[in-house]
Amino acid sequence: MKKIIVFLLVFSLGVITIMPVLAGNGAPSGTHYNLNLIGVPKGKTASMDANSGHRIFINLEGKTKIMLAEGDTFSVLDANGTDRNGAKFQLPNPDPENNGLTTYSVYARALGKPGGHATMTTCAMQEVVDPLSGAVTLEEVCTLAELELELNRKKGKSSFSNVSKELLYIFADLEGDGTVERYPLFDEALQDYFWEYDNNGLKHVQLRFYPVSTDVN
Repeated sequence: MKKIIVFLLVFSLGVITIMPVLAGNGAPSGTHYNLNLIGVPKGKTASMDANSGHRIFINLEGKTKIMLAEGDTFSVLDANGTDRNGAKFQLPNPDPENNGLTTYSVYARALGKPGGHATMTTCAMQEVVDPLSGAVTLEEVCTLAELELELNRKKGKSSFSNVSKELLYIFADLEGDGTVERYPLFDEALQDYFWEYDNNGLKHVQLRFYPVSTDVN
């Protein structure tokens, strides 16, 4: 049976935006990349560099760092997030022009038995120069707390939600002037982008990356 993908054309201020019609599970139909985040109670010791699988092992309890690398394709570069180096995931620049229109979209859902919750926060490092000594240090910058991704596995059917704004951008006041700015992944204003995954017993989260745009403005 052939799949039929339906799109809506939305006209706004002379701009045509193609919006996919969502399937029954809350995600678009069509081609996508799957990434499974698997919570494990015990840290793994095997080297999982250059792992081609579509899963990353994370701590069932506590924090896991998933380093993000820019590349043309989606790929798991290090599947073991339970060791001190953390995991590593490659993905394309989601918004090279920083116009608030993503080149792809991310959808997430919590799976497995009911119970458990987790928070994913998009972060990076900022170079800070001491005005007196000129010394350069790196300070961690994370997106606004209200844009952290909350993941909960409740009873009943689990549906996807569009989490592009939470996982593909950092919203922060880097200048300290009281104005919050938007920084897409791999913006040159920051470096060493990563997702911080703070888990409280959530065993399985599925992320799907679709070649459709999301307007985060």
